[in-house]
Amino acid sequence: MKKSVFFVLVLLSNGYSFACTTFLLNKNGQLLFGRNYDWITGAGIVNTNQRGLFKTSAEEVQQKASWVSLYGSITFNQYGKEFPTGGMNEKGLVVELMWLDGTEYSTTDERPAIGVLQWLQYQLDLHATVDEVIESDKKIRIDTRATPLHFLVADAKGNAATIEFLNGKMVVHKGDDLPFPVLANETYNESIKEADKFFKTEELPKGNSHERFSKACSMLKELQTLNTREPLSDYAFTILNNVSQGDYTKWSIVYDISNKKVLFKTHDFKTIKSFSFSAFDFACTTLPKMYDMNQPGEGDISSNFILPDKKITTAAIHKAASESKKYVAISEAEKKLLLEYADSVKCQ
Repeated sequence: MKKSVFFVLVLLSNGYSFACTTFLLNKNGQLLFGRNYDWITGAGIVNTNQRGLFKTSAEEVQQKASWVSLYGSITFNQYGKEFPTGGMNEKGLVVELMWLDGTEYSTTDERPAIGVLQWLQYQLDLHATVDEVIESDKKIRIDTRATPLHFLVADAKGNAATIEFLNGKMVVHKGDDLPFPVLANETYNESIKEADKFFKTEELPKGNSHERFSKACSMLKELQTLNTREPLSDYAFTILNNVSQGDYTKWSIVYDISNKKVLFKTHDFKTIKSFSFSAFDFACTTLPKMYDMNQPGEGDISSNFILPDKKITTAAIHKAASESKKYVAISEAEKKLLLEYADSVKCQ
């Protein structure tokens, strides 16, 4: 599969900035991970993913990866099941992606390769901690043709890391090298330098990404001194609202890692919906569930998930492809492969 959404987003020169923002909020041991998905299409499906499934690289690569999922997960998918933009697994690991110009993945070597969206699912399938995600770089690599992305990762222990691929190497910030667990659309090194200037001068930095990064850092810092009774999820959504990109912000998601719960709203349906991991069975002998993100609803929608519906999934893929066609080159054959790959995943 060449030059598909797995690998390349074909960009036109129209000045649009791919603006997404993520952060980890930690207040008295309660962990919430916030994410704005800023893009030109908001089509999407929430998918449950079972443990015990055998999977292989979907791409045509020299050496394919294969694995069996250890953990169930729930993901947000725009271009087909198994190719998420982000999600959380039953161990509380969260992985979310953002655009990063200048990304350079490793060149071909002895490691098996995988597409960048499937890499994200691979991490949720196999790992429970941030350190395990980082260690996986010894075993697997992202295909060199992949879309330029970087990642914020967090786990149930409160650990977080940014993961970037620069000059062909994985670059990680964690622990003392991660004073603020925030990521936007510039490298972490560049972003934290601008945030440090902001804290000294109180002047927001120039540049959309640096401004969003600094705002999020400031609000995380302020939270530690706030004595508020409002739910932390409300504060997380307040941060997301403050770094919103207007009509381009299609999804706002808050992962309540501590309580294994997810809250979200969309551009078209602004009431907050939620679902809990405890409502789902992730055994591979049971069927997965799905939920179309763009429908009316409010509060706990766990019971509103349905069994797999290929018509709904097909419609979401075609809508996403149509609305993003100025930026993403996906042929009809590739849409078919995106849709059908999930059928190749079998219970081990």
